[in-house]
Amino acid sequence: MTTEIIVKLQIEGYHQWQECNIDEVSFLKNQHRHIFYLDVRKKVTHFDRDIEIILFKRNILEYFGKQPIDFGNKSCEMIAEDIFKKFNCSSVKVLEDNENGAIITE
Repeated sequence: MTTEIIVKLQIEGYHQWQECNIDEVSFLKNQHRHIFYLDVRKKVTHFDRDIEIILFKRNILEYFGKQPIDFGNKSCEMIAEDIFKKFNCSSVKVLEDNENGAIITE
């Protein structure tokens, strides 16, 4: 059996895909705004909270700092990877406007 804690967050931010070479979505080269929806999961070893969920969520928010966040040229995959590595997660999902995005899992 595996047990994980889950935190869900919304972060306002901007990013762009400067190297976009697809004509139909060339507008992605320009900085644009999203609400990034995050689903962050971390394994725990027992049922008495290895990690307090509320504090885990606060730590992630503090990591990003003041919103809106300028993610620069980072994709959803890159944002998810940053969180995954920083917080030793089992999975991280990042969606743009709760529609499209990426998930990284162990």
